[in-house]
Amino acid sequence: MNSGNKDAGIFVDVQNIYYTTQQVYQRKFNYRELWSRLDQEFNIVKANAYAIHRGDDQQLKFQNALKTIGFTVKLKPYIQRRDGSAKGDWDVGITIDVLESAQNLDTIILLSGDGDFDMLLEKVKSRYEVATHVYGVPGLTSNSLIDSATFFQPITEELLI
Repeated sequence: MNSGNKDAGIFVDVQNIYYTTQQVYQRKFNYRELWSRLDQEFNIVKANAYAIHRGDDQQLKFQNALKTIGFTVKLKPYIQRRDGSAKGDWDVGITIDVLESAQNLDTIILLSGDGDFDMLLEKVKSRYEVATHVYGVPGLTSNSLIDSATFFQPITEELLI
């Protein structure tokens, strides 16, 4: 299927990508198009999408679509706190998976705009000599994350539905 010879792992911060594409473009991210592009360039050996489980039908359809494309969908329960705030981020889980996978990959592809991942990218680049690619929405992707990436790919119209 692919002509790429570099092994890549894709790690998607689903909530971040959903909210940032909605905020800037009022559109959804096209995971099928992303896969098609990356599959031409890389040998995709790992693809994780990290999402929050609320159990509604739309979300279940979306998760099934991701699985059909080739992603492993990792779910965390949505937690509503007593004060009305909500918790549901995957930063630690994504970090652990990237660190555990990096030694077996040539390239880490992270979809997120979250600056908390900048130290993670710096660490895997120095320790494992992997390339790091970040896909994020321009203006909503942390400058520190962009600076820590080997390559930054802005999410623009051609990667949206």
